[in-house]
Amino acid sequence: MSDHYNAFEISPVPTPGPDAVPPEPFRGIYGMPAFVTVPTGDLAASVDFWTRGLGFVELFGIPGELVHLRRWAFQDVLLVPGSPAEQTPTTSVSFACVLSQLDSLVEACRALRPTSVDGPVDTPWNTRDVAVITPENVRVVLTAAKPFDPDSEEARNLAAMGITPPAVGGDNGVHA
Repeated sequence: MSDHYNAFEISPVPTPGPDAVPPEPFRGIYGMPAFVTVPTGDLAASVDFWTRGLGFVELFGIPGELVHLRRWAFQDVLLVPGSPAEQTPTTSVSFACVLSQLDSLVEACRALRPTSVDGPVDTPWNTRDVAVITPENVRVVLTAAKPFDPDSEEARNLAAMGITPPAVGGDNGVHA
């Protein structure tokens, strides 16, 4: 018995697959369940990298004080004036994307900062990840779920943690 249950319907992340289409940037206003605040010494340069490189849109701003960026729903970043980290942190922030976006995001980031990208790397939890170091020394991981293969090592890893795909062990009706 597991306390986990499938709740994919609350997420903007599309079902993984070769034809997965990313959602459009979400421009609605909502109470943010989580967000990242990034201090920067140059708001304009940071906005440029996060929008042209990482695919965020500028939702709104207060000149000289704040720029609110977003990709999909629940992928919010607040850029604020301040001193960026002097060293690249060991922790990171991850944002979901789809496989078809990774190559263009890597290309865009490298065009703006040639040494900013590491990867892609396939993970044991069935994603392909690209790490990007922003001008503020934030380590951003763009993570794309790979199509699920029930016979794969990744599926066995997930099952060992009590996570099963909806078609195999979906019990959301019990928890909804």
